[in-house]
Amino acid sequence: MVQELRNADARGDSRTLAWVLMPDHLHWLFELQAVSLSTVVGRFKQASARNVKGLLECKGQRLWQPGFHDRAVRKEEDIRAIARYVVANPLRAGLVKRLGDYPHWDAVWL
Repeated sequence: MVQELRNADARGDSRTLAWVLMPDHLHWLFELQAVSLSTVVGRFKQASARNVKGLLECKGQRLWQPGFHDRAVRKEEDIRAIARYVVANPLRAGLVKRLGDYPHWDAVWL
């Protein structure tokens, strides 16, 4: 899944700012580039599902729920504060006591 986030950036679909992969969902903060939001998310979900299903041999099972939830960031909002909120999800969920103990996140400001 992490490779597919990188692939979206490499294709020019997005510019990833921060992300955290939770046990059952993904939080992904990015800037749209050359394609629509639906295209970015659709490409990511399709490619990551294909890769994960191939590794786990779970063909026929749905990996992602249909659709997605999005929120536009306004120019006056503090993008770094939003990124901190995104990557702190494992702490709020009680998965770890320190963010550094959770392996599945990244942000461009590191």
